[in-house]
Amino acid sequence: AAMPFPAMEVARSPHLPCVPVDANATDSNSATDVLDLWRQQKQIPAPFVWPNADARPSSMLELDVPVVDIGAALHSAAGMGRAAAQVAEACASHGFFQVTGHGVDPALARAALDGAADFFRLPLATKQGARRSPGTVEGYASAHADRFAAKLPWKETLSFSHNHDDVGARGNSHVVVDYFTSALGDDFKHLGEVYQEYCEAMEEASLAIMEVLGMSLGLGRGYYRDYFADGSSIMRCNYYPRCPEPDRTLGTGPHCDPSALTILLQDGDVDGLQVLVDGAWRFVRPKTGELVVNIGDTFMALSNGRYKSCLHRAVVHREKERRSLAYFLAPREDRVVRPPPSPAPAPRLYPDFTWAELMRFTQRHYRADARTLDAFARWLDPPTCSATPLSHGPKLLN
Repeated sequence: AAMPFPAMEVARSPHLPCVPVDANATDSNSATDVLDLWRQQKQIPAPFVWPNADARPSSMLELDVPVVDIGAALHSAAGMGRAAAQVAEACASHGFFQVTGHGVDPALARAALDGAADFFRLPLATKQGARRSPGTVEGYASAHADRFAAKLPWKETLSFSHNHDDVGARGNSHVVVDYFTSALGDDFKHLGEVYQEYCEAMEEASLAIMEVLGMSLGLGRGYYRDYFADGSSIMRCNYYPRCPEPDRTLGTGPHCDPSALTILLQDGDVDGLQVLVDGAWRFVRPKTGELVVNIGDTFMALSNGRYKSCLHRAVVHREKERRSLAYFLAPREDRVVRPPPSPAPAPRLYPDFTWAELMRFTQRHYRADARTLDAFARWLDPPTCSATPLSHGPKLLN
């Protein structure tokens, strides 16, 4: 259960650039309306149109990301040294890299991608059985129309939680299976079993990556692995339909992930992920057998800003649909997020917080963007003068 903390109402805060729709509202027709609009062939509806600043044209450049062999890093000092150096360089710049040697069975990855494809082909009434409740992350959503009224993403999602409490006793862990059967019925037990196994594989891969991150920051292999061993991660299946006007909308708007780490599996050869580097949107293209990894806001806070959570987005296509699976690694909900002790500590960029607090902030009060962590710091410690602009950044803490 989430750690209790004082209620903080910020719905009318001048620091919030986009206020979600009423968290208590339940519009059962929103998904139907969205899917009906997607069937239009000539133009997209106004709620899906993004400002030029967000939907500006892509470059055809590809982001130069290192390919890190996690298997070699875990089995030899030379491999770990090479991987740590690659990760340190990437994370100090844009926070993206790709991994091989992660141990995820290709057949399992294929089954998880195919399972997502099968789910999104289901009738809307069936998918609505897993409809996301307001203010929560779990469930089915179409274009996030339950949360926002404008700048809607051109996608459907299915999200569910994966807790790490049962490491070493996975045969007794059926949290994901139970979610699928309770939300969708016993006919979906097998799909739940596929995602249970996939989440367990993602957990192992993410903890291995944390070993490399710990070495890259001089903290040793076990520091971050132990920190996240009992974490509370989120799994999300994404579906991006074909779009009649892909230059006017986005599959996912520009944002930084609130989580600590994201591991993305892209399906086939349909690209869509782009990262903003040096003023240009650059593709991170799908590569067989490789997983895309990026640093999130929580890890940026854990590293006191040394490693970067970078702005990224997803574009859509006129003739091709796209699918991806995103695994968001997060700490246990009540675990305090703060940088590790240091003999010569730098000034603190962000206050202590818990994952439960950050999750509540992004699900109920703030639409994730490039300034989420700064806005969150102010939410936790509001300025005494309401005229203080958010753009000044977080307050330094001693």
